[in-house]
Amino acid sequence: MNTTSATAFHDGLEVITTAPRAAARPTPLLFAHGAFSGAWIWQEFYLPYFADQGWACHALSLAGHGKSAGRERLDLIPLSEYVDNLQHVVASLPAPPVIIGHSMGGMVVQKYLERANAPAVVLMSSVPPTGLLASTTHLMMTQPALLVELNRALNGGIPEFDTLREALFARPVAKTELLKYFLLMQPESTRAVWDMTWFDLPRLARMHRPPMLVLGAEDDRLVPAPLVEQTARSFDTEATLFPDTGHGMMLENHWQESARFIADWLRAQGF
Repeated sequence: MNTTSATAFHDGLEVITTAPRAAARPTPLLFAHGAFSGAWIWQEFYLPYFADQGWACHALSLAGHGKSAGRERLDLIPLSEYVDNLQHVVASLPAPPVIIGHSMGGMVVQKYLERANAPAVVLMSSVPPTGLLASTTHLMMTQPALLVELNRALNGGIPEFDTLREALFARPVAKTELLKYFLLMQPESTRAVWDMTWFDLPRLARMHRPPMLVLGAEDDRLVPAPLVEQTARSFDTEATLFPDTGHGMMLENHWQESARFIADWLRAQGF
């Protein structure tokens, strides 16, 4: 893949753009990351892959994430500000994008759809519209030690190194790669987490309903398969679950399987 990336800042928001190698398809793609991460999580594999398929690709770092402004006030940033970020970047693009959201980014996309429509949406291991409570309860019952480590990371502490492997991956991952991702991870906004648990859940009746692809991972410890299926039912569609795959499906060593599936779906939708 002979694609190149460039980083720009839109009102303090980091946006990584990867231009297509050949003539661009008319509809760009915009990627929204999950908690504890940033635009970098898409840059590793997904941005060059989709750019190689002809799409102009953009990944934003939400406020306080990656190289975006706001890290000093991260803990107080509400979910609604993340939605503002997404809306701002959408408006800066030359054409309305297909929006692809992972985990917390999927919740941001759902809240965006209360305000505006999109050509299409892809939700990957997304927080369901019912919020984080079911996921937290699942972790409490099945992986209490992992929940403790995630809470430590949420509050700015340094979790155990193996927590990242357990949280994101189903297949083995090289230690060098794991260390690279570990060093890029960061705390998350407690305010946004509470909003996704209780205070600012999506209002389905107010949402636009563009074509939607709902994806999940069979071995996801953070957003287990039943919650992905619940999300799909909420939007009157079916979920696709990838076997032997963890929450960080865009970083797994078989990331091409999910990327190829999304690309095929986009083409089938006319994008």
